[in-house]
Amino acid sequence: MSESRGLAYSGRVKMSGGVEWALHCCVVLTTVDEPVPATRLAELHDVSASYLAKQLQALSRAGLVRSVQGKAGGYVLTREPTSITLLDVVEAVDGPAKAFTCTEIRQRGPMATPPEACTAPCPISRAMSGAEAAWRESLRAVSIADLVRDVAADSGPAALPAVSAWLTAPEA
Repeated sequence: MSESRGLAYSGRVKMSGGVEWALHCCVVLTTVDEPVPATRLAELHDVSASYLAKQLQALSRAGLVRSVQGKAGGYVLTREPTSITLLDVVEAVDGPAKAFTCTEIRQRGPMATPPEACTAPCPISRAMSGAEAAWRESLRAVSIADLVRDVAADSGPAALPAVSAWLTAPEA
């Protein structure tokens, strides 16, 4: 069992790799005031520019980043880092769909429970819904600003300013 910001969660929820990439981009976009091209963000993280562009487009559709067109174009955050949560990013990239869907398996097979007897969700469905609610609340409790603070604590106070300098330096 792991603890994250005071909430316990045990289990595994599968998220796409795009979530990780999008979160890293949101963190580094807090270090700049000007738009950063997707290709520059991809180069910084050594990831596929075309795949990263899809994640940035998802963030843009969700209103978390804005795409600026033109020679000095790129991506910028649209809100303060304190108001963008990990859940916002996860839902932007992977969608808001539930991780668990009850298919009422208890109503199948030779010992099936009749539908009229299934007036409440089964214990398995309730447990999974509770776990998902805790997972979502845990993600909702952490902001991009929290990640920025943690990156600075883990990597040192010069790390993010160095990223900012690299992002805004003229490309060679």
